[in-house]
Amino acid sequence: MSRTTDRRGGRDDSLQVVVVDDSPFMRGLISDLLTDAGVAVVGEAGDGAEALSVVAETRPDVVTMDVEMPGMGGLEAVERLMDETPTPVLMLSAHTAEGAEVTFEALERGAVDFFSKPGGEVSAGVSRESDRLVEAVRSVAGADLAAATRDRRERDAAGGGPSAAASGASTPSASAASADLDGPLTVVIGASTGGPNAVERVMSALPTADCRIVIVQHMPEAFTPRFADRLDEASAYDVREASDGARIGSGEALVARGGSHTRIDSYRSGRLRVNLDEDDSQSVTPAADVTMRSAAEVVDGPLVGVVLTGMGSDASEGIRAMADAGARTIAQSEDTCVIYGMPKRAVETGGVDEVCDLDDVAGAIVGGEA
Repeated sequence: MSRTTDRRGGRDDSLQVVVVDDSPFMRGLISDLLTDAGVAVVGEAGDGAEALSVVAETRPDVVTMDVEMPGMGGLEAVERLMDETPTPVLMLSAHTAEGAEVTFEALERGAVDFFSKPGGEVSAGVSRESDRLVEAVRSVAGADLAAATRDRRERDAAGGGPSAAASGASTPSASAASADLDGPLTVVIGASTGGPNAVERVMSALPTADCRIVIVQHMPEAFTPRFADRLDEASAYDVREASDGARIGSGEALVARGGSHTRIDSYRSGRLRVNLDEDDSQSVTPAADVTMRSAAEVVDGPLVGVVLTGMGSDASEGIRAMADAGARTIAQSEDTCVIYGMPKRAVETGGVDEVCDLDDVAGAIVGGEA
């Protein structure tokens, strides 16, 4: 087995990657896909222990890490890597509920993002989605690793560890138990890379109030039910995955279902009704732009739009539409973003009222309500 390789291909060796997978075929496939896109694969490893050695030797910009491997698996390898040779990690996870669970744990341990292997024949699926894989690798390379690992560092400082992470999300803040609002408040939150931990942090700090929330996190369909469960465990809100025709009221939240867009269909007497739309004209699914634009069109009460960490420009049109409709708008600060892409593009529209550090977002959501 080759520990270090040189697959630069003479095109663009500015981005260097180590590929970790126990399957030689998968290592070769992923390496070839990246090389064909001009990404330099400078090393390969078949398990977590070997990965630590190869990464220390090659010092790549990104590591693609399989989750299930013999010996040292991906979870332990990510944690060890963050301690020994901090490097942005893109997890390669199964497109299943079990894959979702272990992927969320990997994100808690310091991985930046994940690439969900499609169901069925894995190798064919990866080949079909090669552009998405390459885009994910490039976005992870630009991540702020300090922001990506902040939750883990704080947990470790407080005496936590992997077992604490595996047990679930943080609990709601006792110091922010409730808040009084003048009227029913509707909140739409959009996020992508780095978003699972960021959204969880905001929701766990958000006080109970006359508030209903729709969360749009770029995530595949197999993952959004478990993400909703985690937010439900972490927060004072009743959180569930969106379904067609779902209604929510005070103290409730919906997570947009992966693979479709969530549109706010109606708003009456403080209750929202949503419908699901599989329109494929958007560059990402679910798209925050779709949900935010529908909120701007339908909600006639107090409205807040929030853009958190993420790659790309999704939510920029939506936040502008919400601002034009009179909503308050918030973007996460560059200093606390894993990827300052979506918030940056939102700010550039001129439609953002307030830029906040992540830990101040929850207070800004309810605190700005007069």
